[in-house]
Amino acid sequence: MKRRPFIVALDGPSGAGKSTLARELSKRLGFLWVDTGAIYRCFGLAVWRAYGGGVGLLAQREGILSLLSALHMGFGEGGCRVFLNGEDVSEAIRKPEVSLLTSELSAWPEVRAALLGYQRTLALAASRGVILDGRDIGTVVFPDADLKFFITAVAEERARRRQRELAGQGIEKTVEEVFSEQGKRDRADSQRVFAPLRQAEGAHILDTSEQSLEQVIDGLEREVRRHWEKAQRDIRHFVE
Repeated sequence: MKRRPFIVALDGPSGAGKSTLARELSKRLGFLWVDTGAIYRCFGLAVWRAYGGGVGLLAQREGILSLLSALHMGFGEGGCRVFLNGEDVSEAIRKPEVSLLTSELSAWPEVRAALLGYQRTLALAASRGVILDGRDIGTVVFPDADLKFFITAVAEERARRRQRELAGQGIEKTVEEVFSEQGKRDRADSQRVFAPLRQAEGAHILDTSEQSLEQVIDGLEREVRRHWEKAQRDIRHFVE
């Protein structure tokens, strides 16, 4: 019987650095990376293309939910490239309008329930370990994760990071505009009834505001390796 992979959950608000940390950490450890935010964003992009923005979405609820069954998502380059129905949408799903729409749609219980199984299936297919980043990994997707972190940073720093990311994609926005959009998403994520953003029980809080990317990754790597190696020793001891 296949043993469950070692599961690491990284939760936190937008702009805290979860995806970057998960991607780099997975490379160092040889773990699978599951970017759950990209899964929701793929659905958000599909809805945006079919229905446009958020005006009147509730009136189109039945049609919107029907799109879930037509989603075929995939990942390439270790999770760095995202595909929707065969199309590389890695950049398209990061556009601000898609991000805001995704935040609204992710509050729908039917959406979260439909994508929950997909996230779990991807993670449990890992042969060694898996790192998942999102907003409800340690609370809903894998409340029994082997290791949980809540990644955060002050709101101003998160907005600056997001503004630089958008600029790198050729999207010009001021920090003030990004800060405003970020606030709306934070409120939507934390106030939704189903699976709100919150720190999971037993999660380690990691504030990245004053640390470099390298410092944060180094610290995370040491902590994950320590727990993972202990888990391997425990398994060997049990088998023997």
